[in-house]
Amino acid sequence: MADPGDFSFERLRRRPDVEAPNLFAVDAADRLLLDTAADALTSAAPGEVVVIGDNYGGLTLGAAALYGVRGMRVHQDPVTAERALAANAAGSGLADAFESFDLVPGLVDGANVVLLRLPRSLDALAEVAQLVAAHASADVTVYAGGMVKHLTRAMNDVLLASFASVRAGLARQKARVLTVEGAAPEGRLGLPGDEAPADPAAPEGRFGRQSEWPRREYHADLGLWVCAHGAAFAGTSIDIGTRFLLTVLAAARPDARTAIDLGCGTGVIAASLARARPGIHVIATDQSAAAVASARETMLANGVADRVDVVRDDALSAQPASSAELIVVNPPFHIGAAVHAGAALKLFDDAARVLEPGGELWAVWNSHLGYRTPLERIVGPTTQVARNAKFTVTRSVRRNESSGR
Repeated sequence: MADPGDFSFERLRRRPDVEAPNLFAVDAADRLLLDTAADALTSAAPGEVVVIGDNYGGLTLGAAALYGVRGMRVHQDPVTAERALAANAAGSGLADAFESFDLVPGLVDGANVVLLRLPRSLDALAEVAQLVAAHASADVTVYAGGMVKHLTRAMNDVLLASFASVRAGLARQKARVLTVEGAAPEGRLGLPGDEAPADPAAPEGRFGRQSEWPRREYHADLGLWVCAHGAAFAGTSIDIGTRFLLTVLAAARPDARTAIDLGCGTGVIAASLARARPGIHVIATDQSAAAVASARETMLANGVADRVDVVRDDALSAQPASSAELIVVNPPFHIGAAVHAGAALKLFDDAARVLEPGGELWAVWNSHLGYRTPLERIVGPTTQVARNAKFTVTRSVRRNESSGR
């Protein structure tokens, strides 16, 4: 067992994600998961432990420092979480204890112990449960935990579609852990009652079962296919804010030769731009691995993959300054479970940096959030393009810094 003397949960940070007094890198669910799985972690051989959904490294680094676990395979959907884990690992001297993976069979192949932070989305949970049941060791144990306020009985039903047993532990500090065992050979994986067909090209796991992800749906009113993995926001539907933005998208810098779909999700805006404007090249970017994988499938399904580059990035950190003519964004108003404007403001900051002088940022946002003032301050002159009972669409023009206009 590694000496935990130099390791402290309190030293872990959220960076490069937003840091604030009410946002924490480690919580009670992380600590309870580690305590519940202590015996399994202590006895695990290198390469037998998988961590899924670790927020900022508390699970991965806690397992390494407190129980000597090595060779862990880790999947984190947000790239900010992945980078925070890397930074915290370097600061703790534990960078060699794990390797990051996409949500693919190789992540869980042969795993005996899985530490899982329960996602709030049932679709996201279904995809993870399916993957583990089909590709991990036959006697795998999944320790799935979260804060009680975010847990629902429906999560048990989703897990029982893939496993034989789900046992709930005692709550501690408003956190709870479910112990999940026995991959169910007769169960159909995914959401109970969901009849979505499996993809015949998907990798086949134990019991001959195939993945049903990504799912796809055709929206006849838009002439658009939408593809989605479980953790992608809105799934194969199109959220109402994006739908409202699409009604005025034709007016967004019509002469633009390049555009960026910032926080692209499943890629609806990027695909719509590419289909409507044959001469445009689009960059679709999102911090979510599930969103990026979904958007790539959406581009292929709509025949625009040759004109849309889909990249996983923390906002626009990989894009050069003053390089974009048009950026389109439907910003989030929360960070994880916490309502916080920091995520949207970070996107506005990056958009201002990446837009060329005179370039346009088109944004759709819940009207009660009052983003017009920060858009004016951060980007430049902002006008209202459209408004309905819930949403506002604005056009912000990047000011010319040399002229101050």
